[in-house]
Parts: sequence; structure tokens; C-alpha cells
Amino acid sequence: MNSMNRMKNLISKSTSGIISTQEVFEENITRNTLNKFIKNGELTRFGRGLYTINSAWEDDFFSLQKKYRKGIYSHDTALYLLGYSDRTPSIYTMTFPKGYNSPSIKQENIKVVRVIPDNYDLGIIEIQSPSNNTIRIYNLERTLCDILRGKGSDIQIINTAMKKYAISKEKNINLLMQYAEQLKVKDKILRYMEVLL
Repeated sequence: MNSMNRMKNLISKSTSGIISTQEVFEENITRNTLNKFIKNGELTRFGRGLYTINSAWEDDFFSLQKKYRKGIYSHDTALYLLGYSDRTPSIYTMTFPKGYNSPSIKQENIKVVRVIPDNYDLGIIEIQSPSNNTIRIYNLERTLCDILRGKGSDIQIINTAMKKYAISKEKNINLLMQYAEQLKVKDKILRYMEVLL
């Protein structure tokens, strides 16, 4: 199989609509062949070492996380992905560890939240995006704590999410309180839980 056919095969096998330079070179596809596919409009450079397949359905959630690997979907975006908000986010919220910096992130449709390393890994889970690609977000208990920290989340979104959580069979109050303690929102969580439970 020649380099052009190997590239066509790689594109057809992609389920995410994204291929990386690493995948290209693992398939022994030449840089010249890669450039031909970019030039003819079948691929578009998306980020460092990443290319989107122009004929594929674009999954923004997956694409952004592939580009910014340290970003974890959080706050209102995580609520939406977890089914606890029916408001499609107009701007995605991602949490990064303090010190992470990427100049290109300012050009994206992303609200950046930075946290200390001790809190960064707390509650990360993997779920399927609406386009069925694996993405990383914070679990529900962590997300509920996050939306109560600082400012930014709409009170109506918070109230709806808290009410839905209170009646959920999958709620884990012990985990919620553990996260609330670490993230310093225990008093706020307790006020909601006292009213709702």
C-alpha cells in the first residue's frame, strides 16, 4: 500500500474526525503526502500536530480537549454534559492546573479556570461526548462544589442542579461533603442540602 492509500485508510478509520502527526508517522505516511491532503482541503491543521478531517462531523468537546490535554470540562459545561442543565453552553468552561499556559487558548471559545494542583485531579471522570468520543470532565459532586465557588454560575442553573441532585438515586452525599470540605464550600453545600433533603 502506498503512502496516499495509507493516508486514505487512516482518515477512513478515524472515529473522532481528528488525526495526529504521530498517527501519520506510525503508519509510515510521508510528510509530503500529509501536505498534499492539507493542500487539497481534506485535512486542516487544528493545533500542534493535530489535523481535522474536513468531511467528518466536528466534535468541539473532543477537539478542544485533544488540543488542550490538561483541560477538564467543568462548571456549567460539566453540568450540561452530565445532564444536569438543559442550557447548551455558549462558551465552554475548562479547568487547568495553575501554571498551565498556552498562548493560543485566548483565541478559543473557552472560559479558563485555574486551580492548585491538589484540587486539579479531584473528581476527574471520563464520559462520552454528544458525538460519542471519550472526554474528561469533573464528576457531579465536584461540579456542584465548583459552581458554588466564586461567581459566574447563574443562580437558576445552580438551583435546578441542586434540586435534581437531591432527588437523584445516584447521589453520593459523603463524597459531596468530602469535596465541599476540600474546596472550601461546605457551608454553602450544607445550606442547600438542609433545604432540599
